[in-house]
Amino acid sequence: MTIKWLSRIWRRKSAEHKRKGPQLARHLTAINLVPIGVGSTIGAGVYVLVGTVAREQVGPALPYSFLIAGIAAALSALCYAELASRCPSAGSAYHYAYTCVGEGLAWIIGWALILENTIGGSAVARGIAPNLAILCGGAENLPAWLLRREVSGIVIDPCAGLLVLIAAALLCTGIRESARMQAIMTVVNVSVLLFVVAAGSFIGFKSGWQGYHSRDGYLPYGLSGVIRGAGTLFFAFIGFDTVASTAEEVKDPRRDLPIGIALTLLITSIVYMLVSSVVVGIVPYYLIDPDTPMSTIFASNGMPWAMYVVTCGAVAALSTTLLGSILPQPRILMSMARDGLLPGFFSRVNKTSKVPVNGTLVTGLAASALAFTMEVDVLAGMVSVGTLLSFTIVGISILVLRYTPPMEPPISLHSATRVHKHSNQPQTSANNAPSTEVTCSLLVYLPKCLENYDSDSDSSSESSSEDIIGVPSKVYEENQQPLLNSSLKIVDLEETLTEQSRRRTAALSIGAVCAGALFTSVAVSFSFNSYLKWGMTGLGALAFVAGFLVLIMIDQDEGRHKFGSAGGFQCPWVPAVPVLSLLVNAYLLVNLGGGTWMRVSVWLTLGVIVYATYGIHKSVLNKGDEKASLQSDLT
Repeated sequence: MTIKWLSRIWRRKSAEHKRKGPQLARHLTAINLVPIGVGSTIGAGVYVLVGTVAREQVGPALPYSFLIAGIAAALSALCYAELASRCPSAGSAYHYAYTCVGEGLAWIIGWALILENTIGGSAVARGIAPNLAILCGGAENLPAWLLRREVSGIVIDPCAGLLVLIAAALLCTGIRESARMQAIMTVVNVSVLLFVVAAGSFIGFKSGWQGYHSRDGYLPYGLSGVIRGAGTLFFAFIGFDTVASTAEEVKDPRRDLPIGIALTLLITSIVYMLVSSVVVGIVPYYLIDPDTPMSTIFASNGMPWAMYVVTCGAVAALSTTLLGSILPQPRILMSMARDGLLPGFFSRVNKTSKVPVNGTLVTGLAASALAFTMEVDVLAGMVSVGTLLSFTIVGISILVLRYTPPMEPPISLHSATRVHKHSNQPQTSANNAPSTEVTCSLLVYLPKCLENYDSDSDSSSESSSEDIIGVPSKVYEENQQPLLNSSLKIVDLEETLTEQSRRRTAALSIGAVCAGALFTSVAVSFSFNSYLKWGMTGLGALAFVAGFLVLIMIDQDEGRHKFGSAGGFQCPWVPAVPVLSLLVNAYLLVNLGGGTWMRVSVWLTLGVIVYATYGIHKSVLNKGDEKASLQSDLT
């Protein structure tokens, strides 16, 4: 029973699967995706982070911290670009994990993203009201029913709750309409930041860039400070994954998704570096206000009116981030519901607007309730967990795709081997397609299959592969194509066994890289006994380097060319890019703090309970295997 339950956790679905009922409207192009990505990435954080990080961690070298953070984010972005191109699905990282790694980890990723998007939207909404009050000349000029107040010990924020509902209503009107609004707000936001660069450069040239002539030099905190600052600023780049969540609404996902992700990261990196260069150049880093750095530098140089311009940019940034936080959530819910892991209520697409209205409304109501009743600042760190887990699983998925890709379309060996040898009934699932459950690797059964084939070599050619394990010839050959370079009729046993060994070696190496990254990150980040610390560091580094070197030396699987939609973008420098991405994300995950992980653990534990009592039994893959097993019993 335990083995069967564990096999369900690791089953994977096909990257190509038909969807019934109303579909999402394909209205988006690369031009539409860039504002969505930039708006979701350049949030209000840049209006605060540049001051906090410059003053407390980096100093005048802040642009270099942004550069390092951008390069680290690019590692994950390249992995996202390939998977989005090959497997364009609204589920984003959840879908990639389901097709490459397994159902159990996919559920964890999807469940963590639900928390991230809900809390993220609530936290953003709470920051809009104070900025609106500044534009109105003070909170007293806002309507009384919108003011933040304390009721029975709870600080309620009606304005934040209302703003979330407005954002959800806008998203319900259609992806084209919401994309236009995001484009408008993104243009306002970027224009304000470019104003900061232009006006700040004028002040800088006029004053002689006094911030770069600091008493403590250009690196007051040393190179280690630049690295620490980059770790903090990394979170200013997350948001490009929102582009991947719109995959089913893109006209040409193989071309437009990689372009949208790449341009998003490029534009945000350039804007961040320009803004940070100006801010630390005008005012010495130790005089920068950590809360309102941009408004302060202009006010201290005779431009107090610029505060209102900066505030307009902050409102626009918060608005686009709010839309970007809510946008992916209903699409992830829809993808999980399609797979049977959540109720079908979330999979319904409105026939008029062509968007998952049910999921959008539920997401909006939940985020609005949080924004209205809770001080979500204490939960803000939990937002990063979902993102970093997604980045990590995307890196792992690239390694799996390149070295041990799933065999398309996957089938259940448990059911296949029980079919009568001469049965003419194919394995079918509930949707009349081959069952997509993989209870164990086909490699385990391959030697016996080949042995049976060789022993029947004198038989007529018509017996084919159906006489091997009871799988129809067409299905069997499709599943073997990634594994064999020649047809079944001229199988080279030695070559097949070599390929089998290569896949096992690759799987172990990927596991070693993941374990090594985790051990090394823990050892470096926490204080242990010196012997334990060096032991963990050495063991982790050895596993990481050994796994990485083995992946460099062995060949990638030819089956990767047949996985998903061929001909799209391919991540360069594999395995270096995904492996380095894993290391960066593992380090950041470990350093999120014990309090954050304790709160996240409660949510993840609840998710495991929901999956164990509902999702694992209602999964479409589970239903397909049960029907296939029943048919095999009847035959």
